[in-house]
Order: sequence, then C-alpha cells, then structure tokens
Amino acid sequence: MINHNLYSNELLNRKRLLGDKRADEFIHYVFSDPVKKKQLQDWMGGQSGADHLKLLQHLFPKIDFIDKATELPIWAQPLLMRNGAIFYARHSEIIMSLLGLLSLPYCYNAANGAMVLYLSELIRKQTTKRLYDTAVFVWEVMGPDAFGKDGNAYEEILKVRIMHAAVRYYMLQSGKWDDSWGLPINQEDMAGTNLSFSLIVIRGLRMLGYSVSQDDQAAFMHIWGVVGYLSGLDEDLIPENSKMAQQLDNIIKRRQFAVSAHGQELTRSLTAHILSVNKSKATANDILGLMRYLLGKEMADMLAIDAPELPAYKLTLIKTLNLFKSFKPQGDAKKNYQIAYATFKTQNPALVKRN
Repeated sequence: MINHNLYSNELLNRKRLLGDKRADEFIHYVFSDPVKKKQLQDWMGGQSGADHLKLLQHLFPKIDFIDKATELPIWAQPLLMRNGAIFYARHSEIIMSLLGLLSLPYCYNAANGAMVLYLSELIRKQTTKRLYDTAVFVWEVMGPDAFGKDGNAYEEILKVRIMHAAVRYYMLQSGKWDDSWGLPINQEDMAGTNLSFSLIVIRGLRMLGYSVSQDDQAAFMHIWGVVGYLSGLDEDLIPENSKMAQQLDNIIKRRQFAVSAHGQELTRSLTAHILSVNKSKATANDILGLMRYLLGKEMADMLAIDAPELPAYKLTLIKTLNLFKSFKPQGDAKKNYQIAYATFKTQNPALVKRN
C-alpha cells in the first residue's frame, strides 16, 4: 500500500472529482454501441462462475481492468485474508444485522454521497431487492474460498465496479446531478462506504459486547481493503492500519455528514424494511433504539430515527450474552459459513437467484 502521511481536505477535494477512470471509459465505449451494451447487460444478469468471468473477457478483449480482475494487489496477504474470512464466518449473522442497523444508515448521513441512491431510486423503490443484493455481495466476497478458483469474489466485485460506472454515466446524463456534490460514486464516497463495511462493523461489534482482538480487526479490515482495491478504490484511500482508518473516517465524517431530507427518506425505507422482516421478539422501539445506540444520538437525530433510548437493562443483557458468544469454540469456519449462508437464502426464497 501507499505510505499515507495525513488525510487532508486538499486530498479529499481532489478525490471527490474522481470516479474510476478505466471502468468509466469502458462504460462510455460499451454504451456507444447498442449491441455491446446488450451483451454487457446480459452478462451482468447471468449466473456467477469462473466460466462466466471468462465470457466477459472474451466479449471484451484487451480491457485492462477486466483482464486483471483476478489479480490481487501486491500488498495483499493471503493469510490475513483467510483470517478475515474466518472472523466473518464466526460472526456472520450479527455482521449482516449490523449492515442494516449501522453501516447503511451511517452512509446515509453523507448527504452528497447519499444523493446517488436517492436520485437513482436504487433503495427507495426496490428496498428489499437492493438490500438483498448488497447482502449477497457481502456473503460472496467474505466466504472462506471466495478468492479461490471456485469462489465468486472476483466476479461479484467486478460486477459492482461496472455497475458503479454505469450509475455514474446515467447520473451525469440525467441532468439531475449537481456538480457541487462531487462526481457520483466518487473516490471519497467509495472510501467512506468501504470503511462502513469494515471499521464501522468492528466498532458496532464492540459496542454490542463482542470481544474483537486487534489481530481479528486487522484481518477483517485487510480483506475489505482488498475488496476496495478490486472495486476501483484508489490505494491512497485504503488505510494501512486501524489508526489510519479512524483518521480517514473522522475527516470524511466532518466533511460530508449533514442533515438531508433524502438521507432521512432513505433511512425510513431501510427501517420500514427491517421492521417488516423482523421475526424476533424485539419490538419496533427495541430495534430503532438499538440503531440509535449504535449510531449515536447526533447521527440518529440527523437521520430522524425516532425511538426511545434502549433501556439500560436490555443493553446490558445484549452485551453480556454477546461477550460469552465471543469465547465459544470457533468450530469449522467453512461449515459455519455454509450453514449461515444457507439459512440466509432460506429466509429469502423469493429473491434467491444463485445456487
């Protein structure tokens, strides 16, 4: 990775004007030809697998970022990636819950970045489907063999990278985009999103009472750093360690977090979905109160999450139970992952597209 000295406003001001040059050029090239555009759309909707990735390389030869889609960065450490996947497998159920209770609403506080989701209606109009797609992406890239020959991580990441470039293209063509917001899905916003799926998840686990070692945190953040790199995130926005991740998170938060009507509407769509699929004994006030606790009063108020504070005795009980879970025998990571992923699919039968 690049040696960062300090994240600055000057750096991030530049990053707000940058997207993903190679993917953006590819989308402009493909969308100028209806036949090529249809080929790409068919591929994006196809079934995952090694042969499917080779098909894209065959359809669009000599496209640099596609040809190199399976090349890890030189700083990637396979052992750390493996340990990050093991950590995910052990805590997958609560991590997936934290994506909805913390990571996504955390992103909605970034008023300019959230405008992409609002204008594209990716969340507002198809909330359940889009949240499911996000969940499947996380499951696929965090699997024990995700980056192996039988894994789908490379293809799933490439699909997201191409989708982001297409969204940038359509947003800029729509006439609805204000340049003062920066480029749609720009580098700063991509960095913030990557942190919300890594650093912020670790923060949420600890707030809920889980014991997370520094080694586990480093491994989990490392694998997300690799995912960020393969997604087109600039290397100087991939923190080398947890301290730098905190620094980057803090400056992005100071720069971008603000009250916005669209951030609040996205949050209402999210919480309505969470409450509609809730099958636990937790009440709506319990769930929204937990969101307020995880986000903190200031951010929860910015998103207009209205609920009583979670009672202290309930919070203490949650933390105590989770602390005990932290010390249970880990078991077989691959088996844990397979069982948890199968359960997730069973709970979403109408949306399952992958075997």
